[in-house]
Amino acid sequence: MATDREDPARVRDRTALFGAREGNDGIIRCDACPVLCRIRPGRAGACARYANKDGELIRTDPLVLLESGEQSFVTGIGSGTTYPDYKPAPFIVGGTHEGVDTVTVVTEGMFSYCGLKVKIDTDRHLGDETAAIRVGGEQIGHVTSAEYGSQMLSLGGVRHLVGGSKKEGNATCNAMLALANREAVEVSIDGGATILLQAGAQPIVNGRPEQRMRVGCGSAAIGIFAQQWHGHVDEVIVVDDHITGVLSEHQAGKCLDIPASGIRIRGRRSTPGRYFQVAHPGTGWGGTDITNPLSIIESIDPKIARPGLRLLLTSTTGEDFLYVVLDENLHPREAEAPAAVAETVARIGENCEPALTSILFMAGAGGSLRAGVTENPILLTRAVQAGQVRVTMGGAPCYLWPGGGITIMADVLRLPRNSFGYVPTPALVAPIEFTLSAALYAQLGGHMQHVQPAQGILAEYAAQARHEAPHPENPWPIAP
Repeated sequence: MATDREDPARVRDRTALFGAREGNDGIIRCDACPVLCRIRPGRAGACARYANKDGELIRTDPLVLLESGEQSFVTGIGSGTTYPDYKPAPFIVGGTHEGVDTVTVVTEGMFSYCGLKVKIDTDRHLGDETAAIRVGGEQIGHVTSAEYGSQMLSLGGVRHLVGGSKKEGNATCNAMLALANREAVEVSIDGGATILLQAGAQPIVNGRPEQRMRVGCGSAAIGIFAQQWHGHVDEVIVVDDHITGVLSEHQAGKCLDIPASGIRIRGRRSTPGRYFQVAHPGTGWGGTDITNPLSIIESIDPKIARPGLRLLLTSTTGEDFLYVVLDENLHPREAEAPAAVAETVARIGENCEPALTSILFMAGAGGSLRAGVTENPILLTRAVQAGQVRVTMGGAPCYLWPGGGITIMADVLRLPRNSFGYVPTPALVAPIEFTLSAALYAQLGGHMQHVQPAQGILAEYAAQARHEAPHPENPWPIAP
């Protein structure tokens, strides 16, 4: 599946490109990565990506072609790598799009500098910020700053892959590979939860599937639903780990002329109707450790409160709620919620999005990988930064970080299945494509003598390739 480095019109066997025969016993030394496996006939290398078939080195995974109508795009999946990096990329594809001559440089990068950014839609407290995340006892990442309605994890990175023990590196590589390929992996957080992660699936926290992403913080929920509560309840407390809201004190309640209830809650008061630190973080109501919401009531002022006062306590997802009425002694007594009140709680749930796990692959496409594109790598970097080169991974769009280098992120769900591999160094192997005009490629000092017409490559590999339809939300990779 590689192309001829001497004669672009002719495809040579892979042994001449990625390996060398050793002696007369049929063993091939594979140089597709720094491990340099010696592969016997009928066996595969340590990564299982290359094998020795009758004395020839072959790629065990097929090349993946994206097809949309009459258009085809050669992806980096199954293309092979450029290691050792004096080689031009495995495929340098020439084509025409909307009258413009284009070149797409196709390869697979070996990334030690890579990681996964994981977004988990839940209010549950999964672990303290910076807490270690482990698989099989080995640290593979850490908890990072939470975002609105989501907990965030950072997995992988060069320190865990190569900076620790061999066991740590292998555990990190295996977990990242599985997650990037959309498989499920169970992780544990020091002092926190056990989570089953899978891209595009519900997160399962301590064996319990998460259902909803919160509608907003406690204060936001008050602002959204105050009008709908007005007249049906006298007070509402929306329990939240970050900002717990109290209707009668909140500006929304003031605008509706809702009188004070005399109910004071625990926590540090911020602005009117907004309280911080009402409880410790946890997996209970609103991401707190609360299982009994009445425990956050610090006092009830008999000079203001009255018997019969109607109080609704709810979480930010509406999954947990309690309706109470104050008795003659001003003690909260649980009661059946009137239909109008139950309807407002259902409306909270209606406004919550489904809880999902999202995983982005992040890597630095620097170093010698760029030598497979051009003889002067800095020119490629500058052209990418200037927006003159489209970078895709398996045809999926990438977000390019500003600043130096080529630091990219891609949603693993936007790539075809099983797009990622590994090498035992350890490092992940990921497809990457650089698409630009043929004129610019020549200006960058690209390997013009190795450009092959797309039609020739498609004719050569169509029968053995894996054909995939592009993700419906992805732009066509070579479209302007």
